[in-house]
Amino acid sequence: MYKRTLYFELLEQAKKYPVVTLIGPRQSGKTTLVRYAFPNKPYINLEALDLQEIARLDPRSFLEKYPEGAILDEIQRVPSLLSYIQIIVDSSLQMGMFILTGSHQLELHQAIVQSLAGRTALLTLLPLSLAECREADLYSSLNESLLKGGYPRIYKDNLDPTKAYKNYFQTYVERDVRQLVNVHDLLQFQQFMRICASRVGRIITVEGIANDAGISSKTVKSWLSILEASFIIFRLQPYFENFGKRIIKSPKLYFTDVGFVSFLLGIETSSQMSRDPLRGSLVENLIVLEMMKTRMNIGLDSNLYYFRDAHGHEIDVIFKAGTELIPIEIKCAKTFNKDFLKNIIFFQKLVGTRFSKGFVLYNGDTEQKIGQVHVLNFAHLQEIM
Repeated sequence: MYKRTLYFELLEQAKKYPVVTLIGPRQSGKTTLVRYAFPNKPYINLEALDLQEIARLDPRSFLEKYPEGAILDEIQRVPSLLSYIQIIVDSSLQMGMFILTGSHQLELHQAIVQSLAGRTALLTLLPLSLAECREADLYSSLNESLLKGGYPRIYKDNLDPTKAYKNYFQTYVERDVRQLVNVHDLLQFQQFMRICASRVGRIITVEGIANDAGISSKTVKSWLSILEASFIIFRLQPYFENFGKRIIKSPKLYFTDVGFVSFLLGIETSSQMSRDPLRGSLVENLIVLEMMKTRMNIGLDSNLYYFRDAHGHEIDVIFKAGTELIPIEIKCAKTFNKDFLKNIIFFQKLVGTRFSKGFVLYNGDTEQKIGQVHVLNFAHLQEIM
């Protein structure tokens, strides 16, 4: 197993809560991680249709087989079990009794709020981070990271990323999408996903996506929710206060795995990646995602936003640390340019004392401090978070 940073937080929460729920996209390594962390617990995969049926028909008898608890994989397949788990953990008072995993964010959140509120720690495991890849000696170059993404099996089995993501794409659309919503035209949904990929790192305009995809705005909103619920995309919300200027209030679109976006864009080689006009947006997606993973891997909310006003002043990421607002600019260039500082200086004047420092993350080796702005290589983003 590749060493996962979340492992330590998973063990820690199992000492404090009777149930720990681990959510995340399919194939991100959830099952491998929980079985490694809790090797003595019985493991039940609720993807198996016969086990689903038994659990639905007689949940009490099903759970009685595991008096000391168990790992229940893909719990969203039988959400009715959660009510019975609540009764069991309330009477046993045993910490870390049940370990649950799930791949459908929306379904699972709703079921947990109803049955396990206050009884479960909720953690999120995304695909491998750059730091985890470096520790496992899997990192080779920025372009390779953009192509391969972070799904562990691509590295474990040395898979061709284009073919691996092709299979992942077909499986996701044909299996998960049909379970979440009644999509009549799967080809149209696939085209919709490719259109979303072409807008990576951009502010979401529902009408624009609707026009390009040939569907209604209502359908776009519904389908974006499906992609988010199944951990394909996430939306970075804008940070806005009464700054005295008109602030953009629509979220930006990112994917939870940059290798998957590269596949959707038809990028298959490092040389293609070097020339692709969206490479800068893909780098931005990668780094924003790394910031999210750094926070999630220690059990915290990301507290990440972006800023943009009607005059075009934009900060790629605002990290909110208490009352402090830390602006972070992301550049794919290897050479520093003083223009990288322009929007950070503007933001510093805008927020006043709430600014203590800012960062420029780029692909170069020269690191320096200019005023209150630190210019760093991407590799140091964990230190910021």
